[in-house]
Amino acid sequence: MWPQWTNTLSLWQWAALAAVPPAILALYFLKLKREPLEVPSTFLWRKSIEDLRVNSLWQKLRQSLLLLLQLLLIALVLIALGQPSWRGSKLTGDRFIFLVDNSASMGATDVEGNRLQEAKRRVSELIDEMKTGDVAMIISFADGARVEQLFTDDRGQLRRRLELIELTDKPTSLPEALRLAAVLANPGHIATEALDTPAADALPAKLLLFSDGNVGDVPDFALGNLDPIPPVWIGKPDAANVAIVALSTDRVEGTTGKLQAFARIENLGLEDASITAELLLNDELIDAQQLSIPATESRGVAFDLGELRGGVLELRMAAGDSLAIDDRAWTVIHPPRRARVLVITPGNEPLKLALATERVSELAELTERMPEFLATKEYQTAAANGAYDLVVYDRCVPEQMPRANTLLIGRLPPGDAWKAEEKRAGPQIIDTQRSHPIMQWVEMGNVAIVEATPLKPPPGSTVLVDSDRGPLLAVGPREGFEDCVMAFELISGDTIGTNWPVRPSFPVFVLNALRYLGGVRDESATGSVKPGRPVALKSSAPVERLTVVPPVGDPEDVPRGKLDTFHYAATSHVGVYDVQEQGKVTDHFAVNLFDPAESDIKVRPEKSIHIGNVEVTGQANWEGGRRAGWKLVLVGALAILLFEWYIYTRRTYL
Repeated sequence: MWPQWTNTLSLWQWAALAAVPPAILALYFLKLKREPLEVPSTFLWRKSIEDLRVNSLWQKLRQSLLLLLQLLLIALVLIALGQPSWRGSKLTGDRFIFLVDNSASMGATDVEGNRLQEAKRRVSELIDEMKTGDVAMIISFADGARVEQLFTDDRGQLRRRLELIELTDKPTSLPEALRLAAVLANPGHIATEALDTPAADALPAKLLLFSDGNVGDVPDFALGNLDPIPPVWIGKPDAANVAIVALSTDRVEGTTGKLQAFARIENLGLEDASITAELLLNDELIDAQQLSIPATESRGVAFDLGELRGGVLELRMAAGDSLAIDDRAWTVIHPPRRARVLVITPGNEPLKLALATERVSELAELTERMPEFLATKEYQTAAANGAYDLVVYDRCVPEQMPRANTLLIGRLPPGDAWKAEEKRAGPQIIDTQRSHPIMQWVEMGNVAIVEATPLKPPPGSTVLVDSDRGPLLAVGPREGFEDCVMAFELISGDTIGTNWPVRPSFPVFVLNALRYLGGVRDESATGSVKPGRPVALKSSAPVERLTVVPPVGDPEDVPRGKLDTFHYAATSHVGVYDVQEQGKVTDHFAVNLFDPAESDIKVRPEKSIHIGNVEVTGQANWEGGRRAGWKLVLVGALAILLFEWYIYTRRTYL
């Protein structure tokens, strides 16, 4: 940027100053005053020639370092009087909070390095502009926020902590960063454990945001003592990006075992794109398709997988755009896992027939026992350790509910949560909850029931079958498990309690119950979450710990939770995570960005955001205060003057 000049002198003053350089030149043409001196003849002739040169006005000047230094000194003084200045990154204030976006889109390479590196460079420039006594804090944010450096006046420490900020694979969320900044900027707030610092000296602060603009409004936020400066949006308005925004698998309609993979690819740039989408199974290429996608549009693509029983699918493309994180996506096709089901019954031929189908044997590993089994140590240990996924109690009740989902036929769970009315004869079914997985494709209109005890399920339950006398079938929560309770018996001794077992809907109901309550997972179920989202894992055996191996970083042991689930939250990177039980890989899950808003990396330089009631308009470059340059020019003039004095006093001719 060219310097700006400020005129502080009148015309006659400039004329007087302009006469100084000619006057200095004239001094070098003055004749020296001659003094009588006896010298050798050869020296006399040499001095005479020099005098003749001096007396000739048009003779070319001899080289003189002193003359050049004097002229340069006067030139610098003249420049300083013009008070040159330029606009730069000058900070105003004494307390600053730098918010640095390190979300996935900041990895775009449409600027030198990437956007995060450019943001850190600009923040570093502002740190250099801090005056003595100024303090600053650095917060990085993606879907959450982190204090990288608390308030300090140590500029070296600020720069070191700034350089430690790393790019993440997570989407952008500004509210967390604002709330974290407000804790220390607004008096009356209390520090959190995450900050690990008191907020007793909370004072107003300037808020400086460095992002690419992939942030939304934060309407429900009070800025308080935060003073937002127009944010700097980093990136180019025409940045190109083609992103995979969805990938899943499903069964081919009309078949039992064939699968298809479906993906959606979106062109978020301003120009048409042509890409090749490659599908890999366990790192081996199995299919590829060429796609042409117009600007700002999307295309769907499908791949036939056949009767695939399990594996890790990866879809990738070489788009050659500015953001690479969304050029790959993964999904996991889980091998079918049979549910561990315990059936406790004194004998129930209709139930036994419904459980004897080939499809049930594919979905579940059945164990049948008599009610006396409830009193054994084997049952009590297995029930307490979560050895079963589903326990079916037919006309019997345990003393304590197991660590498993349950189906109770003709009985209520122990305790006071479930209640029932007196027996009612001939209840008429009036409604079924067909949207629930247990009741899908289950037709109850032709089912007759001899007698039932209408249910009073606990809060949060779902009534699956209702009658004119009250609920007859309901499912309710229990500390992370679910209990499905049937208010009537299928048989009572040798007496038939209902005609439902002879209807086609009964085996469908049993199959649905096994799938839902048994946690059956077939090969069409895919495992994928977004970065930063926790995952609830299940073990295939009653173990106390699972080991999760992420695509980046070290393995992590995950202990069993209270509800027989293993909660893993370190899903920071996209890719495939391996789940191990006792050193053996038993499962996988994938983490994908799948965020069109994050993948849209076009920067709107004048984009505005609302923070509370304040509208803040962004800028592509930092517009700071006016920086004066005349002081630096005068310092240079002083240095030249000192050098001239040194040359003159030592009589040195260079």
